[in-house]
Amino acid sequence: MKEVKPGPAVRAAIVGAGSIGIAFAVVFARAGWQVALYDPDEARRRLAPEELKARVEGLQTYGLVTEPAEQLVARVAVVASLEAAVSGAQLVQECAPEVLELKRQIFEAIDAAAPADAVLASSSSALPASSFAAELPGRGRCVVAHPGNPPYLLRIIEIVPAPFTRAECSEQAERLYRAAGLVPVRVAREVEGFIFNRLQGALLREAYCLVRDGVASVDDIDTVMTEGLGPRWSIIGPFETVDLNTRGGIASHAHKMGPAYERMGAERGQHDPWTPDLVARVAAARRVAVPLEQWEARVAWRDRMLMALRKLRLSSPAEPWPPMESR
Repeated sequence: MKEVKPGPAVRAAIVGAGSIGIAFAVVFARAGWQVALYDPDEARRRLAPEELKARVEGLQTYGLVTEPAEQLVARVAVVASLEAAVSGAQLVQECAPEVLELKRQIFEAIDAAAPADAVLASSSSALPASSFAAELPGRGRCVVAHPGNPPYLLRIIEIVPAPFTRAECSEQAERLYRAAGLVPVRVAREVEGFIFNRLQGALLREAYCLVRDGVASVDDIDTVMTEGLGPRWSIIGPFETVDLNTRGGIASHAHKMGPAYERMGAERGQHDPWTPDLVARVAAARRVAVPLEQWEARVAWRDRMLMALRKLRLSSPAEPWPPMESR
């Protein structure tokens, strides 16, 4: 595969002009790429330019794009056929609904029409590439690239190769998305839901159970997230959170809290204890990231970041919901 050249030389094709397709068009155009956007629905194609412009103008309001909306939108060509979209593309981003047979049909068409050295990526939220691309002649260049939604605000993108995906395809995908301003994370093996939705799903399962069991209201659970877990997790992840919450680090936390979390899991029929070897593995990774002698300094850094976040939230004007004009 060819080396990625950031900037206007990169050409991307997007198949599907729904919310995710439009969002990817913003990401790629903001990076200076030439983008071809296709949807089989003529009405979707007709609406796409205005939707794209509206999202770019929203980003402009907060200083997140530095060029006129018209200039950025001009890099996106809405085309009337899949073949026109993928012609000359280095990256093809499929953004169709999460329907297995539909993805099989689309990938068959993309594989037949796209340049031989193009990366063929699916925005699938849970379906692995092996479920819809295994029979394709070009299956070695197929990969899942699952974004946070919307990707023009959430930079994470999960790169999920199938067992048949060539290593150079995954590497090329990572280079392309990094050049587009995203933060790729490689998922080591195919699992339904990947990383993002498995973590999100675990929290949602417990949230639903707490409502069902009469422990908390829907509003109270959302408040615990927005005023408690959410602010910390916007700065550091769950492992670092507990690592910094307990003097002695994550190994100390696991020793003190592991049995309680094991009981909570068992209450839900899930038996996944934090075994000593697993804790040691996680603790070793944390100590590489932050040695214990730097623990105090990292805690102070976390607090400064939370202070900055708190200041921003206090200084941002409250926006009523629903918006006043819609009442």
